[in-house]
Amino acid sequence: MPQHLKIDFVSDVVCPWCVIGLAGLEQGLQSLDGVVEAKIHFQPFELNPAMGPEGQDIGEHIAQKYGSTPEQSAANRDMIRKRAADVGFTMTMAPGSRIYNTFDAHRLLHWAADSGGQRALKMALFEAYFTHGENVSDHDVLLDVVGRAGLDRARAAEILAGDEFAEEVRRDEDLWRSRGINSVPAVIVNDRYLISGGQPPEHFAQALRQIAEGA
Repeated sequence: MPQHLKIDFVSDVVCPWCVIGLAGLEQGLQSLDGVVEAKIHFQPFELNPAMGPEGQDIGEHIAQKYGSTPEQSAANRDMIRKRAADVGFTMTMAPGSRIYNTFDAHRLLHWAADSGGQRALKMALFEAYFTHGENVSDHDVLLDVVGRAGLDRARAAEILAGDEFAEEVRRDEDLWRSRGINSVPAVIVNDRYLISGGQPPEHFAQALRQIAEGA
């Protein structure tokens, strides 16, 4: 019998390493078919909770936050694009790209968990932002993304028109921060084990196998 693992994937939808980490995690799990079974629960984390609705130029943002030069930023984007391609994701980050506030996206992800559509919405948000360069803080864009994920657009519009699930998202964000999660992606297994960063599939497979054997 496969060993069941509880997996919480703490991430933001404008975090490139979260795309790579999710793909690595899922591919690692696929390689453990029959050994491990798991359901991934997506948990909210905002890289830039104070970001305004207009967003910010990505190069300017990275320079301010990390002190990176334009050359360093370009090299980092190239490396991230290659790592994403290795796990089957098309990333088109480029100079002039912008980073956006993601709170409303997290509210929709919280809602989607009840319908079983959380992963579909998560991937649609990743593709909207990283592949198509869309503004994932814009409500019209978010509604289009909801439709692409096969979820109820009218219900999503009701949520975005008010503050539904805002308290729940803030509560969950505070919970993970209180547990020491300050960077993403963070993969928490069985509420006990932490795997950090956008690791390759083989790293996740090895770590999950060891956890399963220990359980």
